[in-house]
Amino acid sequence: MSNPQLTSTPGQSGQPGKLSREAMELILAVTRHLAAPFDLPAMLAEVTSAACRVLDAERSSIWLMDRGGAELVLEVSADIGPVRLPLGQGLVGACARDGRLINVPDCYADARFDPAVDKRSGFTTRCSLTLPLLDHRSELVGVMQLLNKRGSVFDADDEALAEALAAQCAVALARVRMNAAMLEGEKMRQELELAREVQLHTLPAAMPLLPGYEMHGTFLPASLTGGDTYDLALIEQGLLIVLGDATGHGIAPALSVTQMHAMLRTAFRLGASLETAFRTVNNLLVEASVDGRFVTAFIGLMEPGSHRVRFLSGGQGPILHFHAQTLSCTSYRATSPPMGAMPLAALRPTVELELAPGDLLVLLTDGIYEFADASGAQFGRSRVEAVLREHHAGSTASLAQALLAAVHEFAGAAPQDDDITMVLLKRATEG
Repeated sequence: MSNPQLTSTPGQSGQPGKLSREAMELILAVTRHLAAPFDLPAMLAEVTSAACRVLDAERSSIWLMDRGGAELVLEVSADIGPVRLPLGQGLVGACARDGRLINVPDCYADARFDPAVDKRSGFTTRCSLTLPLLDHRSELVGVMQLLNKRGSVFDADDEALAEALAAQCAVALARVRMNAAMLEGEKMRQELELAREVQLHTLPAAMPLLPGYEMHGTFLPASLTGGDTYDLALIEQGLLIVLGDATGHGIAPALSVTQMHAMLRTAFRLGASLETAFRTVNNLLVEASVDGRFVTAFIGLMEPGSHRVRFLSGGQGPILHFHAQTLSCTSYRATSPPMGAMPLAALRPTVELELAPGDLLVLLTDGIYEFADASGAQFGRSRVEAVLREHHAGSTASLAQALLAAVHEFAGAAPQDDDITMVLLKRATEG
């Protein structure tokens, strides 16, 4: 099998080139595998094997921080036993100390390089790419190192690709370690708390700042964990808008939707188009599907200059476009079955809408529409649209509060049986 390569066409302003489809699918497959239950050795072997294949390196290794945080321990190596390295020693130690990528085209000419491992293994290092593994709290958990690019040295494209793998490895490593710690004490309770923490850390820490727009996201799981997710992020392709809802709620759906979220972020980070990201992630979810689980998902991109939103929807709807001028809603249906339900060889055309001044894009999961009162009557779309007409002039945060207040007033003492997630995007009024 030939090695996946980056294309030779660089982006503007010296940005790395785009990935070949083969390379992108391989990295997304690694992301999918890392979301599955792994013991530590198996997970690390998966990462190092993928890194060598994608980056055409002769060798890849992972060093982990020990409990005390003063040394790094070599965990993956085919021909050498465990090695302990003080923080700051060698290229690995320097990378861990500074928390920065180090790309060295000639290791023996670099004063930081420590040839001790070469002497023990009999391997000769020519060039290296060394990256810090930072978890979701930006704390160092280890270092990944790739050695000897076949026939060349590591370049900027390799750096971008390696960073994508390192980011996924760090998250998976943190999850594996938390899973191990979870075995101590109240296993089920800690499992739920862990799943909740991991899931919440996939959500945006703050709303993107986009002139002329205001946005808001809310996630209210029915239990400690939920099957919903959302994303609002400024990326190279525009404003990324995601709303996802996995079947059921609890740990299994939370893992499914977190897996989808991670693969989407990785695909767009690697330069995928909306169509490529949607189709590739869908097909990978099909391969990983267990017990018929799937995810309904809205995935859209907005070009801020044109105020146009292009989207694809896998089973997610209704998608509401509230028109401020007429106080009415245009509703859009899904463009395909739920993500992970069936392979997609081709897609229907993307749907495009344009937000006029004061308009809203309103994305709500079933937890709003299907919230039922004691008699079983559901809140429904008509009540949602009534709230939009009454409160559209306020902020998106106040609109979200009004929707929740209306739901709870309607339902009375009835409990929340499903996860509630809302994404609201509003274009500012002119003048």
